[in-house]
Amino acid sequence: MASNLKKVSIFIIFMACLCTKALSQCEDQTNNPCNNKSKALPLKLIGIAAILVTSIIGVSLPLLTRSIPALSPDRSLFVIVKAFASGIILATGFMHVLPDSFDMLRSPCLDGNPWQRFPFTGFVAMLSAVFTLMVDSMATSMYTRTNNAVADEDVEPRDQEMPLAVINDGGMHLHGHHHGPKGTVGQQLLRYRVVAMVLELGIVAHSIVIGLGVGASNDVCTIKPLVAALCFHQMFEGMGLGGCILQAEYKTLKKTVMIFFFSVTTPFGIVLGILLSKSYKENSPGALIAVGVLNASSAGLLIYMALVDLLAADFMGPKLQGSIKLQMKSYAAVLLGAGGMSLMSKWA
Repeated sequence: MASNLKKVSIFIIFMACLCTKALSQCEDQTNNPCNNKSKALPLKLIGIAAILVTSIIGVSLPLLTRSIPALSPDRSLFVIVKAFASGIILATGFMHVLPDSFDMLRSPCLDGNPWQRFPFTGFVAMLSAVFTLMVDSMATSMYTRTNNAVADEDVEPRDQEMPLAVINDGGMHLHGHHHGPKGTVGQQLLRYRVVAMVLELGIVAHSIVIGLGVGASNDVCTIKPLVAALCFHQMFEGMGLGGCILQAEYKTLKKTVMIFFFSVTTPFGIVLGILLSKSYKENSPGALIAVGVLNASSAGLLIYMALVDLLAADFMGPKLQGSIKLQMKSYAAVLLGAGGMSLMSKWA
């Protein structure tokens, strides 16, 4: 027991020395002439309101326009708009979240060993992508098993023995896996629901991190362009999530809950950053490691979701595979969305 306490004490002293060394290296970086707490606070409050409104508009737009025939999920225009939003989500992972994580986990404020010698950002992003695959796969299996169990309970034994059709009062009633009782949900609909849930999880995670950084910063030179960039980012990213929520065909309550969480996470992160601004230091080793790892995790999740569950699922689906012309339009939409979000990284 004494030996273990001695080892722990040595470890704590060693970490304290590393942190002190890192902080001394970063003292010059914190002396920014643009730092002005009194001027930064009103900008943050304006940013909270602006980001909240644009987030609500972005995520609600696909749901509000579902009554427009041209924007219904089975129309080509909806596919093109969704491809545009998917390109934005892909660029968010590659061009915004992943580079931020590289900068943080390779910061000179951190000790050279191991942070400068091992690519932690790539490693964490890789693990996050694999973990997202696991969640995606297992959640789909659980949804399917639960749905099949409900279907089997609702179907009467005599119905199970007659898989093709039953003639009753001059009408034909078909019994099948996807056309059974009211509780059954199609396999494709299950996938849409899993995709919407996992995508929301990834977006919420990185939105809180982004908001925390804005709220904790007092740099008036960067807050203005950053808030403007985040408004556009949240609107178009919300459109991608809103399209997934629309395809998932959730009930009104669940749609409202998902819209609420997406809309308030970035403003909540800003408020949290404001409250923690006295103790939260952007260049401290603890903050750099925590935020860097969270950014890497979010990047891996967003990149996986954009490539696998959004783009690949749509482009390999029957609708796009049946039309080369629609594929080309959708590819152009993807490049336009990804390119626009990539250019925005100059200010964000």
